[in-house]
Amino acid sequence: MNNFDLVVIGSGPGGYVAAIRGAQKGLKTAVVESWDIGGTCLNRGCIPTKSMIHSANLYKEALEGGIFGLVAEKVGFDFDVINKRKIDVVLKLRSGVEQLLKANKVEIIRGRGAIKNPHTVVIDTAEGMREVETGYIIIATGSKPKLLPEAMQSLENVITTDDALAADAKFYKRILISGGGVIGVEFASLYNNLGCEVTIVGSRENLLRRMDTEISKNIMALFKKRGINIITPAKIQDIQKTGSELVCKIARKDEIKEVVCDGVLVCIGRAPVTEGLFLEGVDIALDDNGFILINENMQTNIPNIYAIGDCTANSTQLAHAASAQGLNAIDHIVGGSCSVNLNAIPNCVYTSPEIAAVGLTAEQAKERGIEVKVSKYLMGGNGKSMITNEDRGFIKLVFDAKTDVLIGAHLMCARATDIISELTTAVAMKMTAEQMASVIRPHPTFVEGITEATEDYFGTAIHMLPKRR
Repeated sequence: MNNFDLVVIGSGPGGYVAAIRGAQKGLKTAVVESWDIGGTCLNRGCIPTKSMIHSANLYKEALEGGIFGLVAEKVGFDFDVINKRKIDVVLKLRSGVEQLLKANKVEIIRGRGAIKNPHTVVIDTAEGMREVETGYIIIATGSKPKLLPEAMQSLENVITTDDALAADAKFYKRILISGGGVIGVEFASLYNNLGCEVTIVGSRENLLRRMDTEISKNIMALFKKRGINIITPAKIQDIQKTGSELVCKIARKDEIKEVVCDGVLVCIGRAPVTEGLFLEGVDIALDDNGFILINENMQTNIPNIYAIGDCTANSTQLAHAASAQGLNAIDHIVGGSCSVNLNAIPNCVYTSPEIAAVGLTAEQAKERGIEVKVSKYLMGGNGKSMITNEDRGFIKLVFDAKTDVLIGAHLMCARATDIISELTTAVAMKMTAEQMASVIRPHPTFVEGITEATEDYFGTAIHMLPKRR
């Protein structure tokens, strides 16, 4: 039996970050992992998805290269090579995380971990059962895809995102995506850019329903313009396999639509990975959906057992949020104050154009009784956007009208997922419009749009036509 100060169960972006920070703080630390180091994000989520999206975007840009004076004949793509590059990126990053863990003297224990009591973790390893004693436990087991009913999910070519991101992933010329959230929308953009016939079935009226309403409506309009078939609000009622095709019956209000496709990608949400995690007598409090309840310090109802990331209740299901929770959990364990501000968590959608948001929408602010003033800049007037032919989109800022403090930012434009970092800092630091406007931003860049959107708050934007009085 080994004694540790800290055992982290799960090595995703929450788990490995917590383990390394724990070791940096002087805790003798072990991380327990039953699969590949790096968790969902690195192996079958954020990283492989974005690698494929980048390939698809480059293909689309090559097809449109004529406007830049580029002449290329027979532009095409090799899906097997796209897959291979995706896996190469994953393997390099996974190896890097393993090296970081080892360099920080974190012991990696391969196997499935279960909590026997508040200070004992049992691991089912290839060599047999192993018990370790520990002062603290951090649960970072993540989540897994929710599935359709067995009769549909078990059909050949009805797949989850895990399958779509596997090394041997198939290419479907006609694909139906079940789910209108972030994951479904990203895959729709990816496959559409590769020339696939794409249908999205969403359970709500709008795609990306948690985003700013204007963004939601814009992405739907843009998708329709690009030939993506959107069926909302609707759900898959039945799938039948006919030869190599899948015939999907879609229930929408009082009608049944039929869609024929080659593959169905299921993106209907995530479920916590907690099965078998708690042995008899370990009564960790869960919500109605099985997610772990935690307090502001990431503690469960058992004080020395913490939980972070996708397996927790009310999780944003974002890798960077899990990492931040891991850092704060370690801060609390070692007796310090939480170092990361969890009140401003950016949310990114890697469509074309990109989407990003942080803080409150105007509607959410009004529901909280906050009087707001919204400013906006259309990126069609931005020099860098015109240079790169990515001039569709906008930057919208939501300010508290009484204090001039930025409380939300909502972007749909080129490089939105990078631009949002500056605005996240502004929201976290409670910066005022005057403070934001005082910053010099380089020219020509996409981030100049922040200056214009901020100046619009005062009605003094230089590169916008004056508003009619």
